[in-house]
Amino acid sequence: MIDWTGQGAIVTGGASGLGAATAARLAESGLKVTLFDLNEDEGRAHAEAIGGNFHKVDVSNPASVAAGIEAAEAAHGAPRVLVNCAGIGPAAKTVSRGEPHDPAVFEKTIRVNLLGTFFCASQAAARMVAADPIDDDGARGVIVNTASVAAFDGQVGQAAYSASKGGIVGMTLPMARDLADKGVRVVTIAPGLFLTPLLHSLPEDVQTSLGRQVPFPSRLGDPSEYAALVDHITRNPMLNGEVIRLDGAIRMAPR
Repeated sequence: MIDWTGQGAIVTGGASGLGAATAARLAESGLKVTLFDLNEDEGRAHAEAIGGNFHKVDVSNPASVAAGIEAAEAAHGAPRVLVNCAGIGPAAKTVSRGEPHDPAVFEKTIRVNLLGTFFCASQAAARMVAADPIDDDGARGVIVNTASVAAFDGQVGQAAYSASKGGIVGMTLPMARDLADKGVRVVTIAPGLFLTPLLHSLPEDVQTSLGRQVPFPSRLGDPSEYAALVDHITRNPMLNGEVIRLDGAIRMAPR
């Protein structure tokens, strides 16, 4: 297993939800964590709580990503771990009340979720590749991307979201192959129904109803369970080029 203690890590969308839980878990594992998010108040508060740094970054803007990575490297050295959790999930049908899907909404979803993931991954990978290996295998870094079960089981109103997450699934293996000879691994997690801030905002009976759709365990996933998988992926050198469903065996119905 790989020991990343003392190395730099970046978590996008790190102010809340899956990203916040992951940032806390990586900090507990001894990494020096920088959070990227647009929410400055929550981001700075969480970074302080885990002994990390915060940088306001718009992942859909390559220049903003570059500035954030520069700041992260100045604080903690070359990033060795990147976890992409930043994302949005607007709902809109292909045609609704006779009107076509708003192209701006579709484009923004692709830009934040898919392009944002790639911008962060490619720029962080360049820093990883330039760093020295840390073990006999030549490991230089690991990138964990976040897709969704919607990449496979997209529901009504999820055309844009599913397309964006399907793109992340599709680029996992070729990106891993691109970086294999450089000692950088790439793995994607496709979460199912997790208790993120969006679901927290729903009434408790609705949360319970959603949780019952999960075969086992019949509940919503806890962000700490996602974070635990990220932690294992970073340390297990044979996990590479794979998409892992973390979903309690759920297969989403059309609605």
